[in-house]
Amino acid sequence: MKDKATGFTAICVATALVLVGCGGAPKEKDLAAEAPPPAQVERENDASIVHVDQSDQFPVVTAAEYKAASELVVTGVVTPDISRTVPVISIASGRVVDIRARLGDTVKKGQVLLRVQSSDISAAFSDYRKAVADEILAGKQFDRAKGLYDHGAISLNDFQIAEDAENKAKVDVETTTEKLRVLGSSEDHPSGIVDIVAPISGVITDQQVTNAAGVQGLSSTNPFTVSDLSDVWIICDVYENDLPNVHVGETADVRLNAYPDQVIQGRISNIGAVLDPTLRSAKVRIEVHNPGMMRPGMFVSATFRGQKKESHASVPASAILHLHDRDWVYVPAGENKFRRVAVTAGVNLPDKMQEIISGIKPGDKVVSNALVLQSTVEQ
Repeated sequence: MKDKATGFTAICVATALVLVGCGGAPKEKDLAAEAPPPAQVERENDASIVHVDQSDQFPVVTAAEYKAASELVVTGVVTPDISRTVPVISIASGRVVDIRARLGDTVKKGQVLLRVQSSDISAAFSDYRKAVADEILAGKQFDRAKGLYDHGAISLNDFQIAEDAENKAKVDVETTTEKLRVLGSSEDHPSGIVDIVAPISGVITDQQVTNAAGVQGLSSTNPFTVSDLSDVWIICDVYENDLPNVHVGETADVRLNAYPDQVIQGRISNIGAVLDPTLRSAKVRIEVHNPGMMRPGMFVSATFRGQKKESHASVPASAILHLHDRDWVYVPAGENKFRRVAVTAGVNLPDKMQEIISGIKPGDKVVSNALVLQSTVEQ
């Protein structure tokens, strides 16, 4: 009886195991069937394309046409007007004993800039005094000869010789006097020191002399250079491909880097006849009246405007997105899609409009508020 009970128990356990194993497999199949399908991610190859749920939430406008003269913006530098730049020279050779001006000083015409002790002046004074003494003696001899000739005491030939000596003595006085003036001195100031004065009013833009330095007349470098900065030149580099847009006599708008909000108008006076072989550019000269803040060496930007007007697009200023140091607009690209397009923005126009130089053309449609669309995409 015990063996039969044991066998019956084993049969029951085996049957239970079989039933459990048969019931587990269908349950796993039901769980797999009830799981949601894997998510399908839609990817766009073009990174400039954005998708929205409802495109009508972002109104679009049509770019209008705006006609404006073509513009060319170049860089340049302020330089003195050469015709208004005068070197200060010392014809007399000698040693500098006093300097009364410095580089950058504003001076007036006739103002003493430096004093030079010169042996040339001493020699010229010596010649002048000798000529004066000779002229006095010749004058007395001529007066005596004239009296004798009037009384018949001397011949006409002797009288003419005395007259000729008097005339030559006067010429010597005039010549030595002029030599003193050329050297920078005067017969009224017998001194070996000569004053070198400013030839014009202006600013000292160059200095090549120091105290106790020597000057060698015209053979030495100029001690000073004085420039009248009431009118200056703007020298710009214009590439050869842009030269057809620049013409002599036209005006140009000049903006100083130091004062970008101030526009100064100048006139193109010269276009270089020779190109720079390295830059492939020509030097363009603009003459500008200096309002007072323009200094030689300042960097500027010059804007040239062509005579023929070009057609550009104009859109609301809100349609332009400033991102990553560039300007963008969004244009429709199909159902619930917009494409981001890079543009070059121009000047601000009335009624909160802005010029678009390149990127889109008149008639193209753009999103009226690009910032709102960009903010929605980033969420």
